[in-house]
Amino acid sequence: MKKENLEKIQGMLELKTRKWWFLLVFILIGTLTPPIVTKGYDPSKTGEIIFYILKNALIKYCSPLYPVFKIIPIILIFALILFGNRIGRIFSLYAGINYLLFAFLQGISITDEYGFGVVTGNFILMMLVAIFWFWEAFVNKNDFTPQKLPIIRYWVVPLAFLAFWYPINLESMEPDFNLAYLFTNPAGLAFCTMTPVYLGILTLYHPKVNIVTLRVTSLLGVLIGFWNMVGNFLMEPNILWWNGVLHLPLVFISIYALVLSFRRTRSVETIKEVKWWMAKRYTQFL
Repeated sequence: MKKENLEKIQGMLELKTRKWWFLLVFILIGTLTPPIVTKGYDPSKTGEIIFYILKNALIKYCSPLYPVFKIIPIILIFALILFGNRIGRIFSLYAGINYLLFAFLQGISITDEYGFGVVTGNFILMMLVAIFWFWEAFVNKNDFTPQKLPIIRYWVVPLAFLAFWYPINLESMEPDFNLAYLFTNPAGLAFCTMTPVYLGILTLYHPKVNIVTLRVTSLLGVLIGFWNMVGNFLMEPNILWWNGVLHLPLVFISIYALVLSFRRTRSVETIKEVKWWMAKRYTQFL
């Protein structure tokens, strides 16, 4: 496909994802889509079913893979710092694969009580985010050329590091600052702990990034972050308070990234060009 056509598609995606109806549909899918379970359930217990599926998701059976998915992002981040754009496509491709895994490993469970279960809204939206990361790997809009930034822009780094480290004892849910967790816990396969890392990196290179990928990823981060705040701080604060604290990076960085994605940057010029092109094509049929 010609570069000119890719730019037009990118511009249209930027234009459409800015629309109020896109945001509304996105939020409705994430909040109102009912879960699917093969053994059925009482609709009044939808919240309980979703919590049950998330608690018993397939990720709990993937412990042998935990170190692999902690080491790979560490290597990719250092490679991105050292080699910049030469590693950009690989980084985006890995992120896309990661979001696919989030959808399947965190959105699906197989249990005796409910059979095959899917948190449908999360699954659909994580798949959508994965598609936009694959799109970025194809069009390569992210520019990872080093640039001088005000020191304040680096506030995302310690929060992203905290999320990736995820210093918690998964049995007691109490704080546990064991450095081994940087390499051994499930954070590398979890949406809530890897999304602050991906978004944090994009914000450090903003505005020279794929705005659509930034916007859709951060929008889902805000949505899932909100429900995590409800679950951790309102439903079971005595047990899950520290887990809630460790999800604050997801909330703060996602909100920040979402705001950045709507700031007027050079992408606005692309959108104007697309509008002009669409108007021109329309007049040809009159």
